[in-house]
Amino acid sequence: MAAGSEATTPVILAAGAEGEEGEHVKPFMPEKAKEIIMSLQQPAIFCNMVFDWPARHWDAKYLSEVLHGKRIRFRMGMKSMSTVPQFETTCSYVEATLEEFLTWNCDPSSISGPFRDYDHSKFWAYADYKYFVSLFEDKTDIFQDVKWSDFGFPGRNGQESTLWIGSLGAHTPCHLDSYGCNLVFQVQGRKRWHLFPPEDTPFLYPTRIPYEESSVFSKINVVNPDLKRFPQFQKAQRHMVTLSPGQVLFVPRHWWHYVESIDPVTVSINSWIELEEDHLARVEEAITRMLVCALKTAENPQNTRAWLNPTEVEETSHAVNCCYLNAAVSAFFDHCRTSKVVEIQALRTDGECMKKEELNVYSHMEVGQTGSQNLTTGTGKPEAASPFGPDLLPVAQRSKEPPSERGSIFGSDGKDFVDKDGEHFGKLHCVKRQQIMNNSEKAIKEQIASNATTAPSQTFISTDDLLDCLVNPQVTRIVAQLLIQGRSL
Repeated sequence: MAAGSEATTPVILAAGAEGEEGEHVKPFMPEKAKEIIMSLQQPAIFCNMVFDWPARHWDAKYLSEVLHGKRIRFRMGMKSMSTVPQFETTCSYVEATLEEFLTWNCDPSSISGPFRDYDHSKFWAYADYKYFVSLFEDKTDIFQDVKWSDFGFPGRNGQESTLWIGSLGAHTPCHLDSYGCNLVFQVQGRKRWHLFPPEDTPFLYPTRIPYEESSVFSKINVVNPDLKRFPQFQKAQRHMVTLSPGQVLFVPRHWWHYVESIDPVTVSINSWIELEEDHLARVEEAITRMLVCALKTAENPQNTRAWLNPTEVEETSHAVNCCYLNAAVSAFFDHCRTSKVVEIQALRTDGECMKKEELNVYSHMEVGQTGSQNLTTGTGKPEAASPFGPDLLPVAQRSKEPPSERGSIFGSDGKDFVDKDGEHFGKLHCVKRQQIMNNSEKAIKEQIASNATTAPSQTFISTDDLLDCLVNPQVTRIVAQLLIQGRSL
């Protein structure tokens, strides 16, 4: 795996600090933990905060006994070194019990059940996005085993949580979550997290295909990137950490992340925390849904599975998506009228926001590196006192690889790449233009239907290429601002 060296968090073995009378004391009171979560702009690890949670003992064997033969869906992926991300649309799926999963994972030589067609040495399995509400629908008492109230969110427990169980190599493609921030409790095994700040979005080559509401995927396999095809990625600020059992990772809003299991069995529990910014984000997501569904269903109505992520139940009609957009806009205005936090700052018409988010198509929408944000609060001002210490560890940025490890075809600014014909990207000769114009209708259809994993032609513009521009996160933010401004005049 071409992940290079990494900065890892030391394993914290202590059960918690002891008070004067010997009882365990958590390093942060709920109010302080919430203050950190709502202000910190970089990922961080909370230690010694969950030693008394009953869910601390939720390993896969225990969960298999609790679920007692209940069949759940596992996503099956290949253990490969491809430079192409393994999106969920390209994976296989298996319905199996946790007992069958553990047997396949621990004794693959005697497999005869649902995993019989999957060689353990070549495949990984991931039971992901398992919401407690549906997973433990007849065992609701178990919700109390997870106590997010310790982080300043009273009443939040397993009912607002998701379970993840994976084998070695199981992972999620690199993506950012449109809504909220994220708290992740590692129960069993270790997971390696690759994280990138929001300002690196242009360097991650965002795409909404496959489409999933609330997830913006990257076209890049960040552990084995194709720098010839995605040269801007070498400018990204990779942060890495290995999350160990008993630790809780805080992922701030809009931080990109790729997560991989590095032990034979891993179990994690997470909860997405709602934020004020989500009200505007819902408008942006409604715009995205309308455009993606309209263009992709028009392109090929019979093949929605090729672009719709398996987590999305169905593609909705244009009429339904219009209602969804109107509801999101109405909800935004309702929130502005009733909330003390007025989000009009995000909609200023003096041009300041536009300047911050303007699209520079001639430089791949490059943005300034704002590394100083990493240690600041949401106000943009340095913290009076750093919250970091033995029980709150910042996720470190990984040092850049030496130029020799990146290949000699790149200059220092990544602009020296040439294509196989010796031309710089973006240049087209008249002959090439004429060749494209003379292509038969059949040839064009074949290109549209071609596998998305192949490198696209320099001259052919597909529906997905257009969508990558139309629903780029920066574009949808501007469209949402204009939409709301027009309605509020």
